[in-house]
Amino acid sequence: MAGRGAVNPGEVRAAVAAVGEWLRDETAAAPARAELAAAVRGTARALAADAPGGAVEVRVPPFVAVQCIEGLRHTRGTPPNVVETDPRTWLLLATGLLNFAAAVESGALTASGSRAADVARWLPIVPL
Repeated sequence: MAGRGAVNPGEVRAAVAAVGEWLRDETAAAPARAELAAAVRGTARALAADAPGGAVEVRVPPFVAVQCIEGLRHTRGTPPNVVETDPRTWLLLATGLLNFAAAVESGALTASGSRAADVARWLPIVPL
C-alpha cells in the first residue's frame, strides 16, 4: 500500500482481489492477516478519499478507523455518527456483496447517529 493517507486504486483492487475467494465463499481458506489488513485498510481509506470529511467515523477493528463524509468534524471522545463492523462484513459491503441495510438488520454492522447511514451512498468501493 502507499503511504498512510494515500490511496492507490490499483493496490486497493489487488488487495481486495487477494481476499475475493474468501469473500464469495466463507468456507474457503481465510486470508493471511496481512492480506486481510491490506484489503480492509485500503477500502476504508478509499472511502475516506472518495467522501472526504469528518461527519462519520467508520471503524473496522483491529485494522482501521477513518473519518469521512462532509460535515462537522469530531475530534474528542466518541463521535456522534459511527459505523462499526468486523473485517469480513466491511469487505462484503465494500465489494457490493452485502447491502448496508441488510448488514444493519442482521446485527453484523452497527450504525449510530443520524448521519451514519450516509456511508451506504458511497458503497460499493471496489465491486467484485
